[in-house]
Amino acid sequence: MKQNFYHSIDDMSFLLKKTTNCDIVILDSVYEIIMSTKREEVKKIHPYAITPPTDKSKRWQTHYKDKDGKRKGLRASTEEDLLDKLVKIYYTDPKEEAITFYELYEEWLVYKRSVTNSPNTIIRHQQHYKKYFESSCLHNMKLSKMDELLLEQESNRIVREYNLSRKEWGNIKTILNGMFQYAYRKKYISENPMEHIKILVKFRQIVKKTGKTETYNSKELEDLNRYLDAMFVETNDSSFLAVKLNFLLGLRVGELVALKWSDITDKKHIHIVREEVRDQENNKYTIVEHTKTNTDRYVVLVSKALKILESIERKSEFIFTRNGERLNSRQIAYVLEKYAERQGLPVKSTHKMRKTYASNLNANNVPLDAIREQLGHSELTTTLSYLYNPLTEEETFDLIEKAL
Repeated sequence: MKQNFYHSIDDMSFLLKKTTNCDIVILDSVYEIIMSTKREEVKKIHPYAITPPTDKSKRWQTHYKDKDGKRKGLRASTEEDLLDKLVKIYYTDPKEEAITFYELYEEWLVYKRSVTNSPNTIIRHQQHYKKYFESSCLHNMKLSKMDELLLEQESNRIVREYNLSRKEWGNIKTILNGMFQYAYRKKYISENPMEHIKILVKFRQIVKKTGKTETYNSKELEDLNRYLDAMFVETNDSSFLAVKLNFLLGLRVGELVALKWSDITDKKHIHIVREEVRDQENNKYTIVEHTKTNTDRYVVLVSKALKILESIERKSEFIFTRNGERLNSRQIAYVLEKYAERQGLPVKSTHKMRKTYASNLNANNVPLDAIREQLGHSELTTTLSYLYNPLTEEETFDLIEKAL
């Protein structure tokens, strides 16, 4: 029989929420105090023995009676975890028992908005939820009715029906992980079921990327540079020089269009401290005073890059402008799209400039860690995913011929 415990402890929690203005650190402390009190109460009222691990079981264990009065076993790796499970059995809050999957998602999304600087992340979560979970049997189901097997079944169904790749599923799983971790921290559930979910169906296989699709090889880059030079002479538009320069800097396109003249610290380096972001709701471009990784870096300015910068007239604090307005990342992408259209070639995105830069450094024996620093990656594994063969087939053949 469930105990009438919430009138004292949870009313106190509710009042503290109001008076602390939802301060997460304080609330976590409050909940720990509440849970500690509940554990002590459980020890007093629980009729079965709570036994420590043995050489055979290696887990704390006890018994309890379910809703039908049947005696069932209960195990956990620590005494505290076992008591937390008993707390959920004895002191289930009717409000928590009634919360649905969708209500949990909405509550988690409010929390997520308060701890992220990226509104676009929230928009992606909303899009993914609508596409993959709104029509799912989970949507209106009560949290108390869910178990690991059901979540695993639905996860596998989504991967199979939408023919998802491993990476696509990873993006969607972020929602489930976030929701159930939030529910665990709020004490709605005694453990996070997502820790045990396995995908047993096959992921969609991705065609392995190569230098042909991910970089501009040396011949393509030579042709592109001729086009950019000709268009700059014809239009005096700095967008063409921005594209040319970025093959020598390897910046994220948002960092490229956010460059200011004051970022050129000396003749050898340019300071990368900000980026442009696009609000997906209103399609507006704004500058934020941080990079994607929230760390600044100094990128080497080679002589070719300095020569390009010296050819640009200073009309604003920003380096790349048009008619007095700062260029945005969409205008940079348009340059590459227009070039591909005129040449009858597949479009390569602005991000391929960054991969071409990294691949050229690697092909010319620049140390991997130096490439990582130039790109602004925190992990070398990320840098490795940017490296492809940027050479033509002839150049590659000649290298192999020479090596052997």
